[in-house]
Amino acid sequence: MKVVERVAGRLARGVRGWMAVGSVVLFGLFTALVLPAQAEAGAFYTVHYAAPDTSVWYSPDELYAAAQAWGEDGRAAYVHARVTFDVIWPLVYGTFLVATLAWVWARGTVSGSRWRGVSLVPLVAVALDYAENICTATVMARYPARTPALAELAPFFTAGKWLSVSVSFMLLALGVIIALTARWRGRRSRPSQ
Repeated sequence: MKVVERVAGRLARGVRGWMAVGSVVLFGLFTALVLPAQAEAGAFYTVHYAAPDTSVWYSPDELYAAAQAWGEDGRAAYVHARVTFDVIWPLVYGTFLVATLAWVWARGTVSGSRWRGVSLVPLVAVALDYAENICTATVMARYPARTPALAELAPFFTAGKWLSVSVSFMLLALGVIIALTARWRGRRSRPSQ
C-alpha cells in the first residue's frame, strides 16, 4: 500500500491543471474523430454478430460464435484493430482518467489522503483491456483451432475492464463534487475585506 500512496501522492502533486485539460481535449478529440471511424471500419463484420468484448460478459462459446460468424476477413480485421487502434485507445482513456482523477482529488482532499489513490484505478482498467485484447485477438487469429485457456480468461478480463472503467468515471464525478464543495467551503471561510 505504501507504493500506491507514494505514486498517488506524486500524481496529486505533479498533475497540473493544463495536463488535466490536455487529457480532456485528447480524450474528446479521440472520441469524436477516431472512435466513429473505428466503429465504421468494424461494421462489416459486427453487423451479423456483435463483438463480445463490447458487452460486460460473454461466454467462450459466444467468442467462438463471433469468430465463426465473422469469417476470415472479419477475424483478420478484428485482430488488426486490436494491434493498432486498441493499443492506443487504452492509453488515451487511461491518461484522461488518471490525470483528471489525480487533479480533481488533489483539490478535494488533504495532502497524504488515501483517497488520492483512486487516481490509480484506471491503470487496472488499462491492464485488463490489454489482457482482454491479447486473449480475444489470439482466439480470433487461431480460429478454427481452439485456445481454451484464453477463451476462458477473456470474459473475466472484459468484465474487470468495464467495472474498472465504470468505477473510474464514478470516482471522477464524485471527485468533482468533493473538489467543488471544498472550494466553496474555502471561499465561505475567508474573511470579507
